[in-house]
Parts: sequence; C-alpha cells; structure tokens
Amino acid sequence: MLIRIIKFLIVLIFQANVLFAAHIPIIVIAPGKSIQSYGTVGSSVSVIGKETLENSDAHFLGDVLDNELPGMNYFQSGGYGTTSGIQLRGLPKRYSTVYIDGVKMADPSTPDNSFYFSSIMNRAIDRVEILRGSQSSLYGSSAIGGTVNIFTKKGGEGKNKRFEITNGSNGTNNILLSYGDSNEKHNYYIGVNKFVTDGISAMNNDTGGLADDDEYDNDAVVVNYGYEINDNLKFESGLRYSDSFLNYDEVTTGRTDQNNSTDDTELSYNLRLIHEYGKFKNTLVYNKTDIERATKLYTNASENYFGERDAINLIGEYNFNLDTKIVYGIDHEIDKANYKDDWSGLYEENFEFINSQYFDFQFRPKEKLYSTIGFRRDDHSIAGDYTTGRTTIAYKLNNLSKIRTSYGTGIRYPALYDYFYGTAVGKKEILKPEKSKSFDVGYETIFKKMNMNFNISAFRITYDDPLEGWKSNTDVLGTYTVKNSAGKIKSKGIELAILWQPKNNFNIGVNYNYNETYDGADCDDPDLDSTKCIDPSMVRVPRHEITSAVNYKINKNLSNKFIVRYSGEIRDYGNGNNNYADVILDDHITFDYSAKYILYNTYDLFFTANNIFDQNYEEAWMYSTLGRTFNFGIRRVY
Repeated sequence: MLIRIIKFLIVLIFQANVLFAAHIPIIVIAPGKSIQSYGTVGSSVSVIGKETLENSDAHFLGDVLDNELPGMNYFQSGGYGTTSGIQLRGLPKRYSTVYIDGVKMADPSTPDNSFYFSSIMNRAIDRVEILRGSQSSLYGSSAIGGTVNIFTKKGGEGKNKRFEITNGSNGTNNILLSYGDSNEKHNYYIGVNKFVTDGISAMNNDTGGLADDDEYDNDAVVVNYGYEINDNLKFESGLRYSDSFLNYDEVTTGRTDQNNSTDDTELSYNLRLIHEYGKFKNTLVYNKTDIERATKLYTNASENYFGERDAINLIGEYNFNLDTKIVYGIDHEIDKANYKDDWSGLYEENFEFINSQYFDFQFRPKEKLYSTIGFRRDDHSIAGDYTTGRTTIAYKLNNLSKIRTSYGTGIRYPALYDYFYGTAVGKKEILKPEKSKSFDVGYETIFKKMNMNFNISAFRITYDDPLEGWKSNTDVLGTYTVKNSAGKIKSKGIELAILWQPKNNFNIGVNYNYNETYDGADCDDPDLDSTKCIDPSMVRVPRHEITSAVNYKINKNLSNKFIVRYSGEIRDYGNGNNNYADVILDDHITFDYSAKYILYNTYDLFFTANNIFDQNYEEAWMYSTLGRTFNFGIRRVY
C-alpha cells in the first residue's frame, strides 16, 4: 500500500499545474515562533481557523481536533471530563507539548508531566496550530511528537457579543456568555462558560460491578486585554481559569461503582510587552500556571496534588528582508510539584528549573527554495546540559504546490514524579532524558480545476532511553523504581488530508492516518515480563484511522454536516483483572450528524446527533464511551 501511495504522489507532483500561492492568506506562528506564510513552511503544520471552530457544535476542543486533523488520535477514559489526551504521530500524550496563548500547559505534579484536554471548552478558542515532528529546538522538553498551539479569542473590530445555551442527552447543559470590544488603543475579551452533565458510568458492563453515572461540572473563564502604548510598544495580557468536579470509577472486576471524585482548579495567566523598532521585534513574556487536584477515594481518604510553573521568556527576531530572518530566545522555567497524602500525613515539595537559549535562522537560498536551521541548548537542574536542533526545506513547484521536508532531534526530561516519587532518594541521577530523531517529507497542492486541496506526509520517529520500565528497588525492598528501558520506540506512517469542494454549497473532507509503531520498551526490556506483551504496537494507537466529513448547505439558512469515523483495533494495557497482560480492543466505526438553521438572520438553532447507531466500543480497556447522544441549542452573536 505504501508503494502505491508513493507512486500516486509522484504522478500528482508531475501532473499538477497549479499551487500554494505566493501570498496565500494563511499565516502561521508555531513553526518558527514568528509570522510566516504557510507556503514557506517546511514543517508539517495544520491550522484550524475561526470559521471551522465556529461551525463546530462540539463542546470541547479535543473533539474538534479529532474531527478535523490528520496525524492525531484523541481518546478518553469514559465520558465528559474523564482523563483524555492527544497522540501525535502515534506517540503517547506526554511526547507532545500544549501551549495556550504561549503558556505551556503541563501539570508538573502528574506522573507524565502532560496536559489533559478535558477542560478546554471550544467556544473560547480563536485558532489552533498543530506542528508535527520533533520540535525541541524551539519548544524544549517533550516536543517529540509535536506541539499544539492554542490561541484564545481577543477583542476584535467593534463589539462582539455572544449568548449560547445547549441542552442534551445524559442531563447535559452548557451556557456561554462572552463580550469583546476594541478601539484605537484598547481591546478586550471576556468569556464565561458553564458546563454540567449527569454523565455516563466510566465503568462498563463487562466489569460485573454496579455502575452509576459519573457527573461532571466545569466552570471556565477566559479574559484577554491589550493596550497599544505607542506605535512601537504594546502590552498584552491573558487569564484562563477552570474549576471542575468529576465523579469517576476505578475499573476493577466485581466492584461496585467506587464513587471516587476529583476537584481540579486551574489558573494560568501571561503578561507580554512587545516592542518593534526597525527590523527588530522583541517580546518579553511572563507566564504562570497553577494547577490543584484534590482527589477523594472511595475510602474517604484524600490525596492533593499541586503543580506550579513560572516562566520568563524573551522572544526576539531580526528581519533582514521579507524572506530572511533570525528568531532567537531565552527561556527560564521553574517547575514545582507538591503532594499531600491524608493517609500518611506526608507532604513533599520538589522543584526543577531549566535555562534555555535557542536560535532559528529562516532564509531563502533560491527563488523557490525556503529553508530553516535551528538549535537549542537546555541546562536542566538535574539532568544537565543537552542540545537539540532542526532543519526544514520547502520548495515551491509553482504558485499552488510545494514539496517539504524536515529533520529534528527532540528531548524529554524525566518528570518530577520520576525523580522524586518513582525512584529511591539519591538515585535520581541515574535517570536519563529520552532522546528522539524525527524525519518527514510531504507534498501539498491545490488542484484548481477540481477545487481540491491535497496534503500527504510520510514520517519516521525513533527515540531512545524511554522511561517506561520499572524494576525492583534494591535499596528499599518491596518497592519499584522508574528506569530507562533498553528497548527503542519507533513510529512511522502516512498522513493524508483531502478537501474537495465541487460546489459552493457542498464539500467533502477525508483524513487518513496510517501508523506503524513499535514499543520496544514493553516487548524487549529484560526487566519486564515480555510474555504479557501480545502486540508490539504502541498502546491506544490504531494502525488505520479514517475520518470523512460532508458539509451541505441546502440554502442560505439551513446547513448540514455528516461525519464518519473509522478506527482500527488497538493494543491496550491490562490491569489486575487479567494479571496485567495486554489486551486487543476491536475496531469501530461511528456516525455523527449536525444541522444549523439561521432564524430571522439573528439566531442560530443547532442540533447534533453523535454515535447515531449507538456503537459500543472502547478507547481504553474496560472504560465506557458515550453512546447515542443528542444536543440542541440556540446562539446569538451580535
């Protein structure tokens, strides 16, 4: 199949007589932390704009990403609010970094120092940029699979008010109020969102327990403010707050619903001072994230986790001309993790800091050739010094097509959990960072006569010293320590995205992912029981995944959307119910439908039906997924 696709790609390259406009209207920031024309970018990048987000009736951003993007897998352990994450190019969620308005969104108190998407409401988001492949030279630790850059709404031209209310299955209700405004000097945006649902039981029927619904409640606020001090200097600030409560299940055979719960509070904000003078642009940023997770177990014992991150960043660029610039930066980051256990009364506070410098040179050696070379040096307070780099090439075949390729190295430092909770005291220095190499090549074009966008990429990622193994702790008998596994992790595959619009009121989009992964950490490590590894693929990564969306606008007031998703079978970890042996979860296909009607040119009436045929499937072993659900609502934007 791979050979056939490559042959098809070659034919397209040499038959295409149309491309990527020299002044294509899409600009991106993520690939080089500076504004670039999409046509000059050599990395694999996807942009989800305001229109796509506005037209989606999904409550949470993760669901939008799952519908719209190739090369990404989104999963949840149950219904709304449960543990969720994204996988870029077949790698676990801890190998992708997430930024919201430039603030790194990872919880230092979690075992994998990753970010969960369960609290990100869709309506506060203005744009999303997804950058695939190892990007540590710009984004530091964990940017091995890629980065997700999320930008919240700002005050636009004139007043912008929104009211939206939704009601649906499982006692689900959502209400949104927002207001934005701007003038010559000021702009601001305030958005308030309330989401509540009775939920479903995360524990599925196969457990044999007595399951009940797991409620979820989320209050979210987004505030942004900007002030133009003078022609060369402006100030920007942003705040994001989320307070959520979730009942959840610990899936164990034969037990009743455990009535565990977690109360999570998340606060992040950033302050920016932007100065432009001549060919220079410098941005000084301070950002902070505080995350508190208060977990109550069915025994009424509680565990409290506090993750805190402070960062100061200087991002600069010097523009030699339209096609040549240097992007440089200095980062100082401090991560803290606090843990309190009611059982033992134990309270621990641990921290790490990272000082970084990076340099990115973007240039145009020939008329149709665009290139980037970048380096980054990190000084980690525990792990030591490491250097990563990247290079990209974009070659324009004509005004509508380009070939691109990129190569990068990446790094992921052990989490604070690994250093202080998963190892014996005094042994943390034996843990090594995980190191990656990433390569991809792609072709993008617009077939003008067919009104079709075509994008295909082939990639390969490998990384060494994965922190996935455990071994007996010889210093403290009866305990286990985190270790670097001897096995390699590999991921290679193909990403295909096609958008065809035969008529102005009708379009069809198709995204296809082929992922061939290999988890040597589980299957080759001599310290692990390899007999329990029944498949060498990475967990929760389907080899084949297809999403197709059909949009049909019947008239100026009524529009429809159909979405079909297919996900192939996946490997997942077992648990105590099966002596921790691996399991295989079946493939599945789901169908969704949504409709929107504009009433009196003022109100949007919308309706969604998800999983129409009530498909029963699992994204995580023994955890339920939402069955057939309906939602209807009304919104007004003015």
